[in-house]
Amino acid sequence: MTQIGMGTTSVLPRRLRDAFRLAAEAGFDGVEVMITSDRDTHDAARLAALSQEYGMPVLSIHAPVLLFSSYVFGRNPLVKLRRSVALAEAVGATTVVAHPPYRWQRRSAERFVETVRQLSRQTGMRIAVENMFPVTRGGIEHDPFAPSWNPGALAVDALTLDFSHAGMSGRSAADLAQEWGSRLQHVHLCDAASTRPGGTLRDEHLVPGRGAQPVAEVLRALAGSGFAGHIIAEINTRACGRDDDQRVAWLRETVEFARSHALVRH
Repeated sequence: MTQIGMGTTSVLPRRLRDAFRLAAEAGFDGVEVMITSDRDTHDAARLAALSQEYGMPVLSIHAPVLLFSSYVFGRNPLVKLRRSVALAEAVGATTVVAHPPYRWQRRSAERFVETVRQLSRQTGMRIAVENMFPVTRGGIEHDPFAPSWNPGALAVDALTLDFSHAGMSGRSAADLAQEWGSRLQHVHLCDAASTRPGGTLRDEHLVPGRGAQPVAEVLRALAGSGFAGHIIAEINTRACGRDDDQRVAWLRETVEFARSHALVRH
């Protein structure tokens, strides 16, 4: 059964407790926890306590891959992934979201696919590799990720589709979803202003329906295919500042958008 969750990144710079509270208030089914330098995000006991307090299960764990979490769980991306899987097991999550390593992390990149497949077999955890994006310098496109920014090119079983990253890559999320087929098993729900070649270098994470990506089309197609993964709202609410009324309004708009399209069976 598809569950509609909220990513804790949707309420940054608010704290973890706020994320669980706002997810419950906005009507989500659960949360995806992004592991950051905030120690609470990698404390299984703390996550379990918040989950019980707000009735919000931890659906998925996002490995610490962003620049502000460079030293969380060590420097090695594969060690970070293993520890993220262990945390997911401890809190009852069924999915771990991972990014491909950066190209300069050559040794980890060479072993990334093998490690993902091995961990999945050993633990039964769904490790869903997320689409990233190329960058263009001087009119030449470069891929900063290895083996590829497009996880559809990798021999892994589960993929995460991020609509904002699709916009940055100049691709339609509908094209990526069709290309990936049944391997698309996790969604980061948001929108992006661009689908043109070259995309945009702004990782916008707009409220779905406010951009140019075919978000409703993709969700309806997934519903028709019997998709049973998680759909996680990952929108940028920094413009809300400390105005939680506005933030909750955006979150409710997002969850209502998801339910109106993703839960309709054809």
